Amino acid sequence: MGNREKKGGMTAWARFPLLALAVLFCCLGFLGSPAAAAPPERILDFHSRIVVHPDATMTVTETIKVKSAGQEIRRGIIRDFPTTYKDRLGNTVKVDFKVEQVWRDGKPEPYHIEDVTNGVKIRIGQKDVFLRPNVYTYVITYHTGRQLGYFQDFDELYWNVTGTGWTFAMDRAGATVALPPGAKILQHAAYTGPQGAKGKDFSVSYDREGRIVFITTRGLGPREGLTIAVAWPKGLVHQPSGQEKMGHFLKDNLSAAVALIWLGVLLCFYLFTWVQVGKDPAKGVIIPLFTPPKGFSPPSVRYLNRMGFDNKAMAAAVVDMAVKGYLTIEENDGEFTLRQKQGGKGDLSSGEIRVSSHLFSSSDTLVLQDSNHAQIKGVLKALQEALKKELNKVYFNTNSGYFISGLVLTLIGLGAIALTSADKFAAGFSALWLTVWTVAVYALGVNAIRRWQSGRILSALGATLFFLPFFAGEIVGLAFLTFAISLVPACLLALMVVLDGLFYHLLKAPTLQGRKIMDQIEGFKLYLSVAEKERLEVLHPPEKTPELFEKYLPYALALDVENEWSQQFADVLARAQVDGRAYSPSWYSGGSWDHFGSSGFASSLGDSFSGAIASSSSPPGSDSGSGGGGSSGGGGGGGGGSGW
Repeated sequence: MGNREKKGGMTAWARFPLLALAVLFCCLGFLGSPAAAAPPERILDFHSRIVVHPDATMTVTETIKVKSAGQEIRRGIIRDFPTTYKDRLGNTVKVDFKVEQVWRDGKPEPYHIEDVTNGVKIRIGQKDVFLRPNVYTYVITYHTGRQLGYFQDFDELYWNVTGTGWTFAMDRAGATVALPPGAKILQHAAYTGPQGAKGKDFSVSYDREGRIVFITTRGLGPREGLTIAVAWPKGLVHQPSGQEKMGHFLKDNLSAAVALIWLGVLLCFYLFTWVQVGKDPAKGVIIPLFTPPKGFSPPSVRYLNRMGFDNKAMAAAVVDMAVKGYLTIEENDGEFTLRQKQGGKGDLSSGEIRVSSHLFSSSDTLVLQDSNHAQIKGVLKALQEALKKELNKVYFNTNSGYFISGLVLTLIGLGAIALTSADKFAAGFSALWLTVWTVAVYALGVNAIRRWQSGRILSALGATLFFLPFFAGEIVGLAFLTFAISLVPACLLALMVVLDGLFYHLLKAPTLQGRKIMDQIEGFKLYLSVAEKERLEVLHPPEKTPELFEKYLPYALALDVENEWSQQFADVLARAQVDGRAYSPSWYSGGSWDHFGSSGFASSLGDSFSGAIASSSSPPGSDSGSGGGGSSGGGGGGGGGSGW
């Protein structure tokens, strides 16, 4: 008997581990089952009933059955709905959207609508009313328009049923589409999964009324959704006319309307101003002249002809002073040195006298290099002031006050465009940033160009490398501004800037007295540039001599025809060399004459010398030496939601 008890006892103990193991497997099986793995809060069913009306509007009823555990869904749910989109050109498109009613479990439920960046947020429930953990069914009915696509052979509803922004998983999602009477479905498609996915986890059927029904065949995770597309023959729903589309565009893109209006205002301002003060007097008859206008020096000829100052005016002044024997120009490896001389012949203009006094104020030698930038900049300023005092308002008017008014109008327009853009902060910030940044980029770009003109390769390369990152920033800034205000306003804004640049020149106008002198300058330029050569021979021009070449070379530089002028003397100077009277300018020493001869020398002098003046007037620190084409989440509708 004892043995039987022992045997029975051992059998019980032997069976206990097997029993425990069985219980463990049952527990693991329960934990691994869908019921145990299901999240405590989720959407049990999301079904959308979409009715397409003949006027192209839609009534959508969303039935959303949720399971609340008092975690995220405590007061109700939030439904996000996008109403603002960007088209392929970056223009804003705003669809119509109006909530008709919201119900919970068959009874009206309080809600309020909040505007967000790209749409609306429907917050369903009350702040001080908390829900018990349970299953709730919400019904949201809304009216929307401008959601349909119009193609050559069909019209289409491409609709993001659930949106891909839900924070909850969905056990099931579906949609029923009711088309206008007589509409036959030509083609359909659907997509499941996260944004951009082309999943095919759905089935299609038709109900008793012939409406197409889409149902997912698997559960959807958070941030996954269902998108459908249904096409039908054209002519059954209203298609907007061109006038309606333009009205929608201007309504959606207020910034474009503002930009268009402001462009018109700016154009009218400039045209009216140009007619009043900027219209040039009529030209006289232009005949070749063999001498410059009496009393006009090379820098004053350039200043009047351009109705403005630049560094080449100083180059013309310095060469004129050199020709007259007041200084010499030495060139060595692209670096220029000016040396004062005594006993010059010929009168200097008031501007050239000021140039001389500033060039050699502390020494009789000046090297055009960065270390002397302050002195050279002072020379430029002195010459500009002298020319301005001598010529402005007597021979021409810049009308700069009117131009500045136009710039102010452009800046006001930029501000108005930014304030009426969809993203006011991004547009305003990028507009303000670009206004300042562009000025800096322009200055750096001009500096780099001047370095290249000076012929100093290393300095020019350094300035260019320093400029490029800033220029890249300008491109990025322009792209950011274009994205913020959309393409059309950006293009209209660009046209405003073009108008500013155009009328900067058009508003400058010579006086009647100035027009007469400019006619003489143009006639003298004809002679210098060998235009109408045969006609000039009939008029008996002065004999070509090395002295004549030097005398008018500063004027040729001033009028940008130094190369043409020097070519006239190539044969004369070549014959002098054959006769043993080789010519080279007494006021210049350097390699340009030896390498290029008269024509190449004049051109090189004009470019290199002017560039050297430009680059040496900048401080050293201003540059550096170092049919199934859709997808889940596409189409109208969409959004997402959460609890609160």
